[in-house]
Amino acid sequence: MSEEKHRPRPAPSSDLTVGVVAGMVGVSVRTLHHYDRIGLVTPSRRTPAGYRVYDDADVARLYRVLPYRELGFSLERIATLLDDPDADELHQLRAQHELLTDRIDHLHRMVAAVEEMMSAKKQGIQLSAAEQREIFGEDWRGEEYAAEAEKQWGETDAWQESQKRVARFSKEDWQQIKAETDDLERRLADAMLRGLTPGTAETDALAEEHRAQIGRFYDCTHEMHVGLADVYVTDPRFTAHYDEQVPGLAVYLREVIRANAEKRI
Repeated sequence: MSEEKHRPRPAPSSDLTVGVVAGMVGVSVRTLHHYDRIGLVTPSRRTPAGYRVYDDADVARLYRVLPYRELGFSLERIATLLDDPDADELHQLRAQHELLTDRIDHLHRMVAAVEEMMSAKKQGIQLSAAEQREIFGEDWRGEEYAAEAEKQWGETDAWQESQKRVARFSKEDWQQIKAETDDLERRLADAMLRGLTPGTAETDALAEEHRAQIGRFYDCTHEMHVGLADVYVTDPRFTAHYDEQVPGLAVYLREVIRANAEKRI
């Protein structure tokens, strides 16, 4: 008999060899070898060349092992569960299903939390989505506003500076900012209803206070302030926000800002 006849030959491709099963279930060959050594999942036969070959029952047992491993069970505990002669296999599968469903729900909550943190990081606001809605209202569209602002000003020094500053703001800081902003907008509406003409000492003070509020995020020059004032009128979202206080407030604020800036530029 020649040496060629004694040389090990590859197992037929139709056999469920260790490599085929590893690829099928998504574990390493090394893991399957370990399961075999400890008797957890032992292939039903070997080829004359010594290759491990699994049958359908072996693979089914492996599929029962993997959920327990995903759930953190020890190999010893898994072996005890699977080899219990009094165990109800259907009951075990139902229990696995319940445990995995709970795990999936937990992971979904974790994913949602990470997505909120990603959204907050993108906006530069260190708040969860729920906290943003709590402070700014249910119609707050911070992610939308942040994306637009980054697209328009992302390369500017002002944008970079604003990102650094807001990254240091706490929830309490944002609550104070919102309260001060609401108070200023009420006083602007009151000035408009009292018929105060833009350019007076009182309206100039309101304009400077408005510019100072923006200055918490970046250094806002009077030229930049005028540019923002135009946006309040041309962007219907900003117009709607100010006009919710009193109709025409967006235009009034623009004129207040312009009149103040003309004296200082």
